[in-house]
Amino acid sequence: MNYEKSEIIALQALAFIAGNEKIMSWMLAETGVDPRNLSHSADNAEILAGVLDFLLAHEEVLIDFCAEANLDATGPARARQFMPGAPVEDY
Repeated sequence: MNYEKSEIIALQALAFIAGNEKIMSWMLAETGVDPRNLSHSADNAEILAGVLDFLLAHEEVLIDFCAEANLDATGPARARQFMPGAPVEDY
């Protein structure tokens, strides 16, 4: 996994979410992202990190996304580690 692969997964997640009006409304309500700006923000790493955060916070959406994208269920969590604001593991 690297930033480029993480960005691809986040963009796939955004497309998946945008393809379902109910989930899209849910994400917009939770994140406060302005839907008019969302399409212009797809290249914004912070927005993509937020998309992954939303996905990871909602297991049922995560499972559906991973099934549709043919990804292992841990893929989005691994991808999130390469995006801005990722939690830092301190061992």
